[in-house]
Amino acid sequence: MQIPNLKFQYILLSVFAALSFFITSPVQAEQVVVYSARIEQLIKPMFDVFTEKTGIKVKFTTDKEGALLARLQAEGKNTPADMLITADAGNLWAAAQAGVLRPFDSQILKSNIPLHLRDPDNEWFGLSIRARTIVYNTDKVDPEELSTYEDLADPKWKNRLCLRTSKKVYNQSLVAMMIAELGEAEAEKVVKGWVSNLATDPLSDDTRAMEFVAAGRCDLTIVNSYYLGRLLQKNPDLPLAIFWPNQKSEYSGGVHVNISGAGLTRYGKNPQAAEQLLEFLSSIQAQKLFAEVNMEYPVNPNIAPDPIVASWGRFVQSSINLVKAGELQAAAVKLMDRAGYR
Repeated sequence: MQIPNLKFQYILLSVFAALSFFITSPVQAEQVVVYSARIEQLIKPMFDVFTEKTGIKVKFTTDKEGALLARLQAEGKNTPADMLITADAGNLWAAAQAGVLRPFDSQILKSNIPLHLRDPDNEWFGLSIRARTIVYNTDKVDPEELSTYEDLADPKWKNRLCLRTSKKVYNQSLVAMMIAELGEAEAEKVVKGWVSNLATDPLSDDTRAMEFVAAGRCDLTIVNSYYLGRLLQKNPDLPLAIFWPNQKSEYSGGVHVNISGAGLTRYGKNPQAAEQLLEFLSSIQAQKLFAEVNMEYPVNPNIAPDPIVASWGRFVQSSINLVKAGELQAAAVKLMDRAGYR
């Protein structure tokens, strides 16, 4: 009588093992691995909501954009990453050029994200907008004096301008977009004028540049707008205000914008779940979180920005596709070097 019982127990165990495999395997597969150059507090709130809505877990690793790109290239087909998130279209373009991203032709993303804020080949997509604009000292500058980025090269701003270092990709992309808009010769003339008008050597970051402006060590600077929001949250009494350049019809372009964005990795192991996550990040719910957490502008034009950000007023942004920030970045670096912008 023991032998049938043993057989019966073996059969039961086999059935339970098979059931366990079919029950747990899909759950284990429902995970997206993200490599992010954005810090945890700027992305985790969106991931948490996505997991709550879909049951798909998001595992993420944060690091510098260069290190993440190098890691994706080294891992090749063995990468665990399904998605890359980083700031600046120049970095996303570099990832696409390196062959680590794959196209994703999504009607949802096309509907939610304006054409100039996504890759023409659908390899990367903007998720939030950062406007690189003018911030000035309200005690020392009459906004009626201000007009364009190009005007900051005028001698009237001699010893009045502060800039962040040219080594940062934000300024490299700004100059690249200026080349696309003005042509290389005219853009170089502008950058040389900026250098001539510097009140001090280029500074390490945008916040430092605004602190110099607030302290009266220079009168104005060019920064990403969200840095002003963060600074004013800490100290709302600082004598700083934002100005949107290149807005009048007689001026070219509009405000230079860039993005934080994402692309799907070429060798991701969970492609469908990753596609779901990317589409979610362009949705109304996720875009509201981007606006609240990051003090950036939602890339989805149907979403209102944070109230502090909205108080700065509306502006016309440059409509040149941000792929130019990558294509012309090498030319921009050479131009800044020729102009003496360090």
